[in-house]
Amino acid sequence: MSEDTTIAVLLDDGPRRIAAGTTLAALVAELGHAPGAVGTAVNGRFVARGLREGLQLSSGDSILLFQAITGG
Repeated sequence: MSEDTTIAVLLDDGPRRIAAGTTLAALVAELGHAPGAVGTAVNGRFVARGLREGLQLSSGDSILLFQAITGG
């Protein structure tokens, strides 16, 4: 990927370059995660699984992937 076609984001607090136009759903898949295997947040806000496909990432976004914890 050339810099002209990529954007810089923070992924789990580390810098990463991704293709411009990448959606959150595509990034999760690119990283090898099943959609239901991780929770996601962008810029500190939780993003539900059903909204990931429509969320195009922008330069400077901070993306956090986390394991959902259940129990009681």
